[in-house]
Amino acid sequence: MKKQYFFLAFFFYAIAVFYLAATTPITPHEAKILYTSDDIVGTLMRWGESLGAGFIGFRAFFLFFGFLTIGLFYELSRRHFNKNEDVYLSTLIFMLLPGTLTATALVNVSILVLPLVLLFVLLYEKGHYLLLPPLMLALFFIHEASIIFFVAVLLYAVMHKEKKLALFSLPFLIAFIYLAKGIEIGGRPSGHFAEIFGFYATVFSPLLFLYFFYAMYRILLREKKTLIWYISFTALAFSLLLSIRQRVYITDFAPYVMISIVLMLDVFNHAIGVRLPQFQKRYKRGFIVVMSFLALSVFLIVGHKLSFLLLDDSQKHFAYRIYKPYLLAKELKSEGIECYDGAHGRERYQLRYYDILPCSD
Repeated sequence: MKKQYFFLAFFFYAIAVFYLAATTPITPHEAKILYTSDDIVGTLMRWGESLGAGFIGFRAFFLFFGFLTIGLFYELSRRHFNKNEDVYLSTLIFMLLPGTLTATALVNVSILVLPLVLLFVLLYEKGHYLLLPPLMLALFFIHEASIIFFVAVLLYAVMHKEKKLALFSLPFLIAFIYLAKGIEIGGRPSGHFAEIFGFYATVFSPLLFLYFFYAMYRILLREKKTLIWYISFTALAFSLLLSIRQRVYITDFAPYVMISIVLMLDVFNHAIGVRLPQFQKRYKRGFIVVMSFLALSVFLIVGHKLSFLLLDDSQKHFAYRIYKPYLLAKELKSEGIECYDGAHGRERYQLRYYDILPCSD
């Protein structure tokens, strides 16, 4: 991919992200965090809300971390690819991931975890070992599911005889076990295994997830296993195993699998490079199809408001729970009504954001 095309794409991407952040009403997840959470995500939301600027206000810090993540991924790509074209293409694919786009435009803990993971990998590859423990400590407190990360780092350290990494990661694993912190494990076989594939399809886009799965498996059997592979594969394996017995939250695993884009492109380049030009056509066609579906996913996300307004039965739209309280609040205010008792669950927090409180309070 040429440099000028990448920066043109980045320009339109930035416009799309700010458009989503500024026009998308507060989501049920965001509303609950804003009014009930005292962790770093809730704190950053309230700091941002104090700045004003409407919807974009409480998302301001997450926008910053989103673009920081893209910058760090670009630096990581530069270390993994010799050609600038591959660096730009890898970064473009990463930032177009539905998971990256939504995590940047909307409040999500993943966009706080991603830059820490990327910075950890970069510093490790550059040999700055003394800077790794502070990043691990930050992950320990920010993300309860970061036990996945520490397991992956410990496995990599043991397999590659990295004593320093083992000494860094082992205390955090012990702390997780001692404090009974991390991912809750329980339940009984309940049919969530297929559901996790749907979640991953929303993070990557359907066809790109299939290639992610293939790339992880191929590297497992044949290729060199890097720290990035250990992190992504461990997250994938954990999520699939847990989904057999319980519902899995994709935000627990998404930050660790999304960094695998560099590996996926490397596997693709290798598949192309070992074949004669006449046998490369089907791979290039497949790449075009995958990128087309990825672009379609982006357009569906960016244009979701228009599709919601045009749909005859809006209740079937994936953004219905976002827009219903917003439109209800506008209707109530237009009629001079300042309270409402019909809301339940997280919808109450959404209406609270629009200054519509329960009448019974």
